[in-house]
Amino acid sequence: MEFVLSAGIGIFAASGVWLMLRPRTFQVVLGLSLLSYAVNLFIFAMGRLTVGAPPVLGAVPEIVSVDDPVPQALVLTALVIGFALTALFLVVLLAARGVTGSDHVDGREPHRAEPHPGNPHP
Repeated sequence: MEFVLSAGIGIFAASGVWLMLRPRTFQVVLGLSLLSYAVNLFIFAMGRLTVGAPPVLGAVPEIVSVDDPVPQALVLTALVIGFALTALFLVVLLAARGVTGSDHVDGREPHRAEPHPGNPHP
């Protein structure tokens, strides 16, 4: 279980970083979302995941052990903030595309008539 969760976190983080390095703005927004999901999973995993255990632990009535609710609260808050930021990024993306006419990160499309350094013929 721990290996699957850590592999999922690693795949989300690697995919998010790879998408953030892409030249299109929409891909950068998706990369930020994937990276935030990876961080949320990491925070949630730090709450010591157990399968099939009740949320209230301990058989002794004097000592009641309860699962830590802080990671769950942090992840829930981060998800709400992440959805709001993604919506804001998409609105800014649409406004920037309307102004520049391109969704390239620097606002300029590479010209197709210009030869690339590795390809001298257009």
